[in-house]
Amino acid sequence: VVALMAGGHVLVEDVPGVGKTTLAKALAQSIKGEFRRVQFTPDLLPTDILGLSVYRQESGQFEFKPGPVFANVLLADEINRASPRTQSSLLEAMNEAQATVDGTTHPLPRPFFVIATQNPVEYQGTYPLPEAQLDRFAIQLELGYPTPEVEMDVLYDQAETHPLATLPSVTTCEALLDLQHAVRQVRVEKVVAGYIVELVNRTRTHPSLALGVSPRGSLTLFRLAQAGALLRGRDYCMPDDVKDMAVLTLAHRVTLDVKARYAGTLRADVIREVLASTRVPT
Repeated sequence: VVALMAGGHVLVEDVPGVGKTTLAKALAQSIKGEFRRVQFTPDLLPTDILGLSVYRQESGQFEFKPGPVFANVLLADEINRASPRTQSSLLEAMNEAQATVDGTTHPLPRPFFVIATQNPVEYQGTYPLPEAQLDRFAIQLELGYPTPEVEMDVLYDQAETHPLATLPSVTTCEALLDLQHAVRQVRVEKVVAGYIVELVNRTRTHPSLALGVSPRGSLTLFRLAQAGALLRGRDYCMPDDVKDMAVLTLAHRVTLDVKARYAGTLRADVIREVLASTRVPT
């Protein structure tokens, strides 16, 4: 929800069957938005996502047929199974909310929100996302397995009908756009912004990292901290808002060096170490 408010996108890395598709559908239904799902496979082409121009003989003109990317919520399922060429077709859409097909630029519906998934266990026949594409995702998270109590509720909640069949909308796309505008009005003092910059700079000099966080990562953390503050009912940002989002926002943007990678170091643990060693402003 914070990523949606901030105008970002989400990468969910988890095993099949834990509700990633249901999450995306529920989110789209909650905002009265249009939902599309694309199953990424090795033979998927960019036109299968963006759309293509079709020649109409009766009119003698080409007509653009939009692809599934023209939706409010797009689920890119198992995104790492498609070729790099197809993966890259989402870069412009995620960064600029537009798609260029045959030299013509088409604006995407607003809001536009991508939830991409990948399986962290099975890597055979996959194409790892390059750093440039990972950097486009505001956060990377895991859903994890539910607790036994929650899983019991899942069994009975779907005994007769699926909960999505009766899920009411709680807002509209227009109201969400107003909310995204309100996020940018949340006040961030310079000491808090300086805290973000210091965290990011420490990743660039950390001995376990070959690649630190980019300026895009700084801006994303800034925006997510604003959204987190607004979600908590405040019109100003606190250092705790930054700390709450730091691991989810920064961990997937860094690259471990060879020694740390073979030692089994986790990127999230490096970010936690940076957080622990950085003085929190008061």
